[in-house]
Amino acid sequence: MANRILLLLVEDEPLIRMTLQDELEDKGFELVVATAGRQALSALDAYAGRLRGVLTDIRLGPGPDGWEVARRARELVPAIPVVYMSGDSGHEWTVKGVPKSVMVSKPFALAQITAAVSMLLNGANT
Repeated sequence: MANRILLLLVEDEPLIRMTLQDELEDKGFELVVATAGRQALSALDAYAGRLRGVLTDIRLGPGPDGWEVARRARELVPAIPVVYMSGDSGHEWTVKGVPKSVMVSKPFALAQITAAVSMLLNGANT
């Protein structure tokens, strides 16, 4: 497991979270999973040295949102790849999103998420 890429997955909707978790683990990724913004910020602080990417929903209920999670991730690891997922906040991405990130609109095909993660990871390694 030491060779697997560690990602932070932040999603408050249980069905979407479990589906993404299954898909990404099947693709060989190791995950730290958070269900809310505060939990995601704690995970970033705990795992920043090992994390290679962040996938975050935008609307996470009370507390920090996905925009804040991504900004904190970039404070800790300036080049960390970020994939945003949203059903209604995509139009804010150009203003609130971190540079060199990707927005995937819900509903999405699982292949879109794995392609976005792979594209950003490959870009981060060049």
